[in-house]
Formats: sequence, structure tokens, C-alpha cells
Amino acid sequence: MESNTLTITDNRTGRTYTLPIQDGTVRAMDLRQIRISDDDFGLMTYDPAFMNTASCRSSITYIDGDRGILEYRGYPIEVLAEHCTFLEVAYLLLFGELPNESELKEWVSQITHHTMIHETTRKFMEGFRYNAHPMSMLVSTVAALSSVYPEAKNVHDEANRLLQVKRLIAKMPTIAAMSYRHSVGFPYVFPDNDLTYTENFMNMLWRMVEPKYAANPVLARALDILFILHADHEQNCSTNTMRSVGSSEADPYSSVAAAAAALSGPLHGGANEQVLKMLDEIGTKENVPAYIQHVKDGHGKLMGFGHRVYKNHDPRAKIIKWTAEQVFQITGRNPKLDIALELERIALEDEYFVKRKLYPNVDFYSGIIYQAMGFKPELFTVLFAIPRTVGWLAQWQEMHLDAEQKIARPRQIYTGQRKRAFIPMEERQAAAVLKA
Repeated sequence: MESNTLTITDNRTGRTYTLPIQDGTVRAMDLRQIRISDDDFGLMTYDPAFMNTASCRSSITYIDGDRGILEYRGYPIEVLAEHCTFLEVAYLLLFGELPNESELKEWVSQITHHTMIHETTRKFMEGFRYNAHPMSMLVSTVAALSSVYPEAKNVHDEANRLLQVKRLIAKMPTIAAMSYRHSVGFPYVFPDNDLTYTENFMNMLWRMVEPKYAANPVLARALDILFILHADHEQNCSTNTMRSVGSSEADPYSSVAAAAAALSGPLHGGANEQVLKMLDEIGTKENVPAYIQHVKDGHGKLMGFGHRVYKNHDPRAKIIKWTAEQVFQITGRNPKLDIALELERIALEDEYFVKRKLYPNVDFYSGIIYQAMGFKPELFTVLFAIPRTVGWLAQWQEMHLDAEQKIARPRQIYTGQRKRAFIPMEERQAAAVLKA
């Protein structure tokens, strides 16, 4: 018998089954042969929230949560954040290799070429209520782009897919900036092709009456690093949504809009905003011990600590903490940082949090940096969506090239009633579920 197999004995029938193990997994479909009778559906796995289920093969992002490792295409995130620009990393995620000088120049030129949005899209955005949330505007506008580029539905054409990829990466900062300007009542600022990717985004956000916007290079680089750190993160909630929606052969604009909608939730992309709310609630550094005790007593959560994947430390958190220091040299020290540092110090020494492996994650410091740079909290999730679009599209491209992938269709365990007798209207009792 091969050693790379798993032998299962079904105690219901006494039968034994040998299943192959590949890449540390057994195929869920191999379990279907385990059944009581010929008309039995076969054994399934039950895995709420996909805690231990691999839904795809991917060569994009590697994570070892126990050792705190994050790599894009084999490159440690620390190295990429130190040496690369965001568009350089975007090229790596999409095409598998870092670009050479000429490739990067051409790639940047192509992205810059697509930064403008169609005039009808701008008018579409003007139709939102004056106080519309920027993330709601982003999700809706990206979805609406599928009507601007109907050819995007041809997802089997490789050249067509790549064109839509470039358009989405280029237009996300434009849409994001316009959604913000709309929310504060400022006129839209059009892209400036002389600026880098992050500088241009800052220009579209904050330019007022000056003839030419000049971004602070330290802040622009900090934003570039933050974009690199957020570009991809394996099969998280929004990426799973991108793949699931994309598996139906929906166009990339609809798929990205769905992924962005998943990102908008407070347990995903909105977590850094919750960190700021927590720091505001704490108020001062002196109040930190009492707040930690409050959490230990079961009242509330320590936002920005812990992660579904990382059980040692989040490698992005260290980079963000360093980046915060660079930003504060320009903007001045955010008073929330002292609260955050004290919160981190006590939590990392407290057995309650150490035992539960609750370490600072990427959200803990990112919100403080964004606020110091001038971003309003309602824009934080939008800032997350811009770089994560690259990861979503890389995963979407990979899915379309994977012969094993089919339309996503999870199974369920049915827990409802069966074969109930129909009750005529005049005999029905009032439904308790409708009483409030």
C-alpha cells in the first residue's frame, strides 16, 4: 500500500476505503464512495466558513500563519515593500515575474493610459445622494462599468481579459477619488499622467486650486507600501467571492463589484475603521488597562488583534508600524499612536491574549496612518479595495486558466422539515415568525 494515502474504516458498514493524499489534502469527491447503500448520496465534509477546505490551487500568494510568513509569487512581503513600487508588485502578481526596466515602463504607461473614466460614468456618479458612502459608490460604479465595456463579457479571450484588467487597475483610484470628492461636495479632479500611481490618486483626492498638485514623496511612498501590503492575501472572504462570482463567467467588473461588496463588511475591509473607533473609546493612554480588563471580562473585542490565518504575528503589521513612523515625521504624531502602542504592549504581555494568539494585525496601525495622512475613516475600505483589485484580478485570471475549476456550488446539510401536508388558507394558524 502506498504510504501517501489515507485509510478510512466506515464503522457503519465495516468497509475500508483507501484515499490518495496529494499536497496534504484528500479530495472531497473521493469521500462520495463512502456510503451505506447504492442509493445513498455518499459522505460529505461539513466545514462552516471554510475553516479547513482548499477550494483551488494557486501559485499567487503563500501564507504560513504559524510562522508569520507572507509571500507574493515566492518573494517575501518585507522585500517587496522595501524595494518595489505598487505597480511593480501588481505586474508580479498578474504575470508571475518581476518586470525588467522596459517591461515596467510599458506596464506603467498602459495603466496610465486607462485612468480616465467615460463621461457617462461621471454623470452616473453624480446621481448618488450627497451623503452617499464612498464604498457604496465604488461598488455600484464598478458594476456599472460592465455596461460601458460590454465586450468584457467575453471572458474566454485572453487579450480581452488583459484589457479589462488594465482598465480596472487604472480606473479604481479615479472612481475612489471621485466618490470621496462627491461625498464632501468638491468638484472632480481628472487624472494627471505626469504623476505616479499613488501620487495621481492623491492629486485626484486633494487638489484644490493649485495649477499642479505636488504630492509629498514620503506620504506617496507610504501609500505605495500600504497598497503593496494589501494587494493580495490568498483565499480571504472577498477573494473567495471574486472566484465564486467569476466561476459563473460573469464579467470582471461585476465580479470585482461583488468582491468589493464583500470587502465592505466590518469583519473584513472595515476592520481598521473599527480600530479607530476603539481608540477613540479608550480616549487616553491611562485608560488602556481598564479597557483591556473590560475585554477580558467578556465585554467587547480588542479590534486589530488576531487573525484567521496568522497565529504567531502578522508580517504586514511590522512594516506598517515602521511606515507609521515615517508618516508621523511629516504629519506630526497622531495622539492615537500612544494609545495603540500601550495597548499593544500590555496585550502582548498579558497571558489572556498571548494564550489566544491575539497579536496586532495589518488593521491595527493602518487606520492611524490613513487618518494622519488626511483620509477620512469612511474612505478606509475604499483604500483597501484599490490595491486588492490587483489580487482579485490575478486570482480571477488564474481561475480561468485552471481546467479543474467549475461554477462554484457548495453543498449543504438540510435541517428543515420534509413532506409536510398542505394546509388550506382557512385552516392556517398565525405564523409566530411574523409577530414582533
